[in-house]
Amino acid sequence: MVNRLFGGWRGDPRIWRRGIVVATLAVLLALVMLVHARIPNRIGNLGSLTETFLPWLGVLVPLLLVLAFVRKSVTALIAVLLPAIMWLNLFGGLLTDKAATGGDLTVATHNVNAGNTDPSGTARDVAASGADVLALEELTASAVPVYEKALASTYKYHSVQGTVGLWSKYPLSGVKAVDIKLGWTRAMRGTVTTPAGQVAVYVAHLPSVRVKLEAGFTARQRDKSADALGEAIADEPIAEVVLLGDLNGTMNDRSLNAVTAQMRSTQGAAGSGFGFSWPASFPMARIDQIMVRGIEPVSSWTLPQTGSDHLPVAARVEIDT
Repeated sequence: MVNRLFGGWRGDPRIWRRGIVVATLAVLLALVMLVHARIPNRIGNLGSLTETFLPWLGVLVPLLLVLAFVRKSVTALIAVLLPAIMWLNLFGGLLTDKAATGGDLTVATHNVNAGNTDPSGTARDVAASGADVLALEELTASAVPVYEKALASTYKYHSVQGTVGLWSKYPLSGVKAVDIKLGWTRAMRGTVTTPAGQVAVYVAHLPSVRVKLEAGFTARQRDKSADALGEAIADEPIAEVVLLGDLNGTMNDRSLNAVTAQMRSTQGAAGSGFGFSWPASFPMARIDQIMVRGIEPVSSWTLPQTGSDHLPVAARVEIDT
């Protein structure tokens, strides 16, 4: 096999001189992965845009590898090792299955999509996940009664605040809207009294972001709301906290640091793979998040597609550690 791949390269002095363009591209790709946190956000939030789709830069590595072989360039082959190593350093840990058994609480979250034409079916699908606590985002006034009716037999307790809602098999208390500086309600918190103890559960739907040719990655309002959400969670008196929701951003996006710096992603800690959740037809990013503080993630996964453009995500956690 090796002879077939490299047999024609022997005695060819150009194997070190060819492929300079491929080698240069490989080095640039490695540099982007290495210094992504330093890419400035001043111009079109380019740094956040890069970080949102950072895992997909790995797709370029096999392409560069093929080009290096086509060019019969040892220089290019060596250079391609750089982005390959960088990508594995950043994301290699996500390729293994870290899920375990056990846990004492199952949580799930789903952006149900305001234009969902089958809300009752979506409700049944997410309830079938076995979640003890369920968060729904992008609820419309007309769809709320449909979800309430469809989920009533599974969840004894629930509260809807604005366009987000929280359903629980265990008692809810201390429910209130959380101000994320929007002028209307897209976040809430409640205390869930589980058999293993009290847990503060936050539900949030941060503002959407847009990618525009003339403006880049427009995310100013999302970033402002993320800061406000981070402040609310930091001030939470209960030590055990779960955050469920559509944050319109990934764990790599520095603009969500106010939240991500104080919480752990269940997918990163106890999932298998990237757990991409959007768009549902071809998931490219995990913008629907389950994060915890003071709680141990046990397993994390995505649920089957519903009538929404997002996939539901779920996790099993250990409260009584």
